[in-house]
Amino acid sequence: MRVRDLLAPGAPGLRLLAAEEELDRQVSGVMTTDLQDPGRYLHGGELVLTGMLWRTVPADSERFVRTLAAGGAVALAAGQAEVGPVPEDLVEACRRHRMPLLVVADDVAFGTVTEFVGRQLSADRAADLAALVDRHRLLVSAAGGGGLDAVLDLLGGDLDLDCWVLTPTGTVIAGPADRLPAQDRDQLVRTHLAAQRQRRRPPHRARLAAGSYSLLPAPAPVPGSEPTPAPTPAPAPATASVPASAEPDAPPADCPLADWVLVVAGDVTEWATKRQQLAENLARLVAAERHRRDEGRRLRRRLADEVLALLRRDADPAEISRSLYASSAMAARYEAPGRKSPARDDSWLVLSAEGTGLPEGTVRAVLEEALGGTDDRALIAGTGTGAVVVLPALDGPVPADTLRELLAPLEAGLGPDDRITLGVSAPASGAGGLRGALEEARHARRIAASRTGRVCVAGPEELASHVLLLAAVPDEVRRAFRGRLLDKVIAYDTEHQADLVRTLEAFLRSDGSWTRCAAQLHVHVNTLRYRIGRIEELTGRDLSRLEDRVDFYLALELA
Repeated sequence: MRVRDLLAPGAPGLRLLAAEEELDRQVSGVMTTDLQDPGRYLHGGELVLTGMLWRTVPADSERFVRTLAAGGAVALAAGQAEVGPVPEDLVEACRRHRMPLLVVADDVAFGTVTEFVGRQLSADRAADLAALVDRHRLLVSAAGGGGLDAVLDLLGGDLDLDCWVLTPTGTVIAGPADRLPAQDRDQLVRTHLAAQRQRRRPPHRARLAAGSYSLLPAPAPVPGSEPTPAPTPAPAPATASVPASAEPDAPPADCPLADWVLVVAGDVTEWATKRQQLAENLARLVAAERHRRDEGRRLRRRLADEVLALLRRDADPAEISRSLYASSAMAARYEAPGRKSPARDDSWLVLSAEGTGLPEGTVRAVLEEALGGTDDRALIAGTGTGAVVVLPALDGPVPADTLRELLAPLEAGLGPDDRITLGVSAPASGAGGLRGALEEARHARRIAASRTGRVCVAGPEELASHVLLLAAVPDEVRRAFRGRLLDKVIAYDTEHQADLVRTLEAFLRSDGSWTRCAAQLHVHVNTLRYRIGRIEELTGRDLSRLEDRVDFYLALELA
């Protein structure tokens, strides 16, 4: 009920003295008091009934009303039976603090007012409960039809409750994106990931300039199991349905870095029990939708792993091209209205990613959420603790800074020893260029791994020219070149527990300086000269010659 309902026909005899503009405040209960400082007993939303016995001097009115306002009381009703008419100083204090001031008629008992408010609140709660039951039914219907957006539109229009579903990188899956700025989304997902890493019990709470928000996880269920009891989602397409045991590199069961998060405007811990159940049921619906979406990704995971296997064994480009374009599920997507079918000479980017300290499958799941909206032809293959992405090239190369910014929120969910490093290739023309692009992306990832930070990205612009050259060399040529220069040196190290390979690397890094190299290795210069001489004897090369130094450097880079 609202304060104005206390003045409606049929209400107890009350008369308004101040703050007419605040009559739409919601009343949640009644408190009767004549304490000078009742603040400790206020919880917010109360109509305060008082006989004004606390007032001895005019200054008492200001202090009493200020306490009520600070405690969240919504109105003050004063009885005149004991001390006479309401004093003007109390009226002025209520005006200053915008506190509605009502006068209780002499023939109306405080108990009558309390009983009236109780009846109104009981009726409101009964109506709210009936509405919740009906809305639950509508939520089930919406989840089976229009998806999450239909559910959130229903809540926003019917309950004036703003909700969003976000990925761990802040991308909006559902909800009014224009009402949640990017910087707010970033802060919300960081708060959620940090709380999940610390294993705090949800819902997590965040307070931004725009207000308070509640954050509830919507994790992907364990492969092969159903999500926690929730309305049954629409079945996955038959083409994407495979046995759970056949799913390649399935996401780990506990993967907060890849979980969706349900954002609800307000603090759900302060809501009534039935309304809290509504939020919990919504989180279950989101988890069910996540489960349905993951079921649809199984075919794409299998196709991505097939393409990666072909690249690893340096298969014929025509075979790789067939794997990229032959899938009927992918072809159906290309035939969407307004979309051109892909050409055989399309340009592609390759991303190589690796996770440190993370369970197998985590990086793949993270990139599926982060890059899933970039292009629906993106293929993300798992490599145990890492992943390889084959992504259609955009109008220009994907800058490393863009990916770094996209993945930055994940830092909040990584432990002190956890890392994600990622390398990006230059665009490769057609399937024939993917093998070289994969090598280029791996080299870029090594550069990213050499840096400090929990999420590091390097692009092709950071690669030296010789790395670009090596990436295009066929595997058999690379192996033969490295073997001719280093096989005997490696065999000698293995047989004699020597340190020739490391000595060679240090010598080349020191630009052939005997003193700097010896200091770096903590050995005498004569020891260094002996080792370098042994390398030259084994290989027939002369490390005083620039050409031979370059050859050794390239062979080591091919490791």
